[in-house]
Amino acid sequence: MATNTVTNYGMLINGEWVRGEKKSSVTNKYTHELFAETTVATEDDVKRAIQAAKASLKEQFTPYERYKVLSKVAEMLIEQKEEFSRILSIEVGKPIRDSRIEVERAAQTLQISAEEAKRIHGEGIPVESAPGSENRIAFTMRVPVGVIAAITPFNVPLNLVCHKIGPGLAAGNSIVLKPAEVTPITALKIAELFEKAGLPKGRLNVVTGKGSEVGEWLLMNKDVDMFTFTGSPEVGEIIRKKAGLRKVALELGNNSATIVHSDANLKQAATLIAQKSFNNAGQVCISVQRVYVHKSIFESFVSLLKEKTEKFKLGNPLDENTDIGPMIRINDAKRVEEWINEAIEQGANLILGGKRDGAFYTPTILTNVKQDMKVCRKEVFGPVVSIDEYEEIDEAIMKVNDSEYGLQAGIFTKDLNLAMKAAKEIEVGGLIINDASAYRADHMPYGGIKRSGTGKEGPKYAIEEMTEERIVVFNL
Repeated sequence: MATNTVTNYGMLINGEWVRGEKKSSVTNKYTHELFAETTVATEDDVKRAIQAAKASLKEQFTPYERYKVLSKVAEMLIEQKEEFSRILSIEVGKPIRDSRIEVERAAQTLQISAEEAKRIHGEGIPVESAPGSENRIAFTMRVPVGVIAAITPFNVPLNLVCHKIGPGLAAGNSIVLKPAEVTPITALKIAELFEKAGLPKGRLNVVTGKGSEVGEWLLMNKDVDMFTFTGSPEVGEIIRKKAGLRKVALELGNNSATIVHSDANLKQAATLIAQKSFNNAGQVCISVQRVYVHKSIFESFVSLLKEKTEKFKLGNPLDENTDIGPMIRINDAKRVEEWINEAIEQGANLILGGKRDGAFYTPTILTNVKQDMKVCRKEVFGPVVSIDEYEEIDEAIMKVNDSEYGLQAGIFTKDLNLAMKAAKEIEVGGLIINDASAYRADHMPYGGIKRSGTGKEGPKYAIEEMTEERIVVFNL
């Protein structure tokens, strides 16, 4: 039984908070006690949310009004930073210091979206240069896509929600948001802030429940004009197939690689890779999973990384001294345990970690790994980093590219020519030089290739995805 009061949350549909008979439990990921309950949406709930979103598009919502609402929510979010941070830590298992950073970044994402709402523009097209069109003038304008279904993951349940609804609203669309079933509370709380900030009813609707059911109902409804999804490649492929000719933006998986070349600043590399391999218990799409280190510095780097990693403290996410909290589910920790044990049986060396306690998994470093091991080939999504060595940079680049994913990668080197070679040859959506793969600023373009998805995030770039370009031609 839960020791604290359990809050029951409804869904936001057409400006009203709707509660249904069937409930879904949200647990404290550290204590496993019941933390909150949410309503399980019915198909009729989803239909009404979509109808409300579509109807809201008929009412004027000017760029400046969008700017004011988004700015106000960003301001309120910072004012309530501690409350949101606490909820994040409880429902995700994320350390409180990291939760505060996520809240700050979410507010920044909304503020950037607000600013971009005033910058949406087209361009002049010189059609008069074509023979027979001398008396014509043309320009383009960007118009909203319409109703957007946004489906978000458990690991960054506030900022990634803001990366969907911020640009979506800034572009003049309406949103039906489906947050992750295990971490929906921060999404519902941010919806409350939008309501208080004066967002017109129907512009943002939030439905909760099972992803497989709600996702299917969203896909079946032809009044949804676009889908934006962050999650697994398997689900992304289903969405793309069922969406038909409608727009789709997908941010999917990765098994991020980082190269540490012979001329790298070893202390810098070890420090940053340690931070960005085990942050949020490794449950980050661009978390460092594979590291390729030049043979001449291999032993020194492994020793330094081990030293940095040993200092991390596992524990209660609400403890200010905690560096790593539990994984989202015990079954996820068990899967990581199975993959690591399999790698060790196949010849990998365990340098550090390799222990599970319930949903906690100790930060783990493996060496003597092979490209076909699950810990290298698939997305671990856990606190595991596998280190391999190389002699020639072409070999390292080849190993980085030997992946079905291509979201982001990193390289540590002081050689500008080598950095540019990597930029040209490594097959990813983003290359981070002298930092690990997991660097991200919220206003930069962010997206992958291969099975890592299609489309870009970052408010300016997401707005391009969430609008249509229309050409207007005058015959004078």
